[in-house]
Amino acid sequence: MELFAGGGGLAMAVHRAGFRPLLVNELMKYACETLKANAAVSRGEGERIPSTDERWPLVEGDVSRVEFGYLWDRVDLLAGGPPCQPFSLGGVARGDEDKRNMFPQMFRAIREIQPKAVICENVSGLLRPSFRPYFEYIERELELPFEERDDDATWREHDAVLQARLAEEPSDPKRRYQVVTTKVNAADYGVPQVRNRIIMVAFRSDLGVDIKAFRKAVRPKFSEAALIRSMLDGSYWERHRGTPGHVRRRAMSRLPAVAPMDDGLSPWRTLRDALKGLDGQPPLPEVPWDRLDRREYNLGGFTGHIGWPDARIYAGHTPNELDRPAKTVKAGVHGVPGGESVLLTDEPLPEPLDGSPYPYRHRYMTVRETARVMTFPDHWRLAGPRGEQMRQLGNAVPVALGQFFARAIADALDEAESHQ
Repeated sequence: MELFAGGGGLAMAVHRAGFRPLLVNELMKYACETLKANAAVSRGEGERIPSTDERWPLVEGDVSRVEFGYLWDRVDLLAGGPPCQPFSLGGVARGDEDKRNMFPQMFRAIREIQPKAVICENVSGLLRPSFRPYFEYIERELELPFEERDDDATWREHDAVLQARLAEEPSDPKRRYQVVTTKVNAADYGVPQVRNRIIMVAFRSDLGVDIKAFRKAVRPKFSEAALIRSMLDGSYWERHRGTPGHVRRRAMSRLPAVAPMDDGLSPWRTLRDALKGLDGQPPLPEVPWDRLDRREYNLGGFTGHIGWPDARIYAGHTPNELDRPAKTVKAGVHGVPGGESVLLTDEPLPEPLDGSPYPYRHRYMTVRETARVMTFPDHWRLAGPRGEQMRQLGNAVPVALGQFFARAIADALDEAESHQ
């Protein structure tokens, strides 16, 4: 079951990992249209279990009005990324007092369905010192979701109750969860983007999941050091033979003279990797400079591959460079959604700009290029105007990251079941 599904990143990832969606919920209009355009269908008023070949049953609207009881004890994994604005550095940072804090709805869903496992993704701002006590409270709520908070109790009062309960032996292991919180950079999991987040996973205590083995399974598989080594030994450039010599020389000039030690991991994937095509994708065609006109035309047959004018580089608004993972795709709290997604191309400027460290022409990334940075497949169509499409991508979980963790959860559940 998926809450706060947005444009479908985590829902798609969990589905790819082998889970069958029983219910998907989302509030925002364009995100719902995206889900229905690709994989979902409105569930309607009837509460029912879909057949294995049905599209995802989508309940549109406020999560607080959705009843989940009919799925009691039938859900292996509850997934969701509760809206992060209360905790984001880009948001208003009111935390627990912000009405957009949707963690209480995640805990309500757990109480109504008693899932075997839970996965939540959120911003790393939860780990800031000012929020750390509240984040630790969230972890304890996830451990004891059936210990409801009284309406007139503060979170600190409720936290004291939770800490007392956790010191006791559980009367019913099905009402207690084992929580694993992992701070991640998506680039460390094969996503061509630097994206720092936290992923919280909880397993129902009665299942006997090997938590130590799970922690080991979700260790990073990619590294910056391995990318640097691949550039120094030439294997990266062999993969990108068409890269102009002046671009290669500029990238190499910023590398250390001595290669980092071999850490046994794979190289970080770069923006150039993403545009060339990862995991069987074809290369995206270049956007002609005379096509930065907001108009869609047949540019290789890719949807959303539309040029956009007026990209600027200035202090605090630096571009994405092709031979690095992209910067974090943002949902657009400030200015135009996706407005920071500027791409520095391989084409030199006709005349150098005084004081600029960037000798190449730049433009806005297209929606399709941004979707690749989020590891969305090319067939996934995003609904709404450009700003709304970029907002959906900025709010999403990169598919490759979500799938990695969902697959590890599936393996952990299968292993635990085999020992029961």
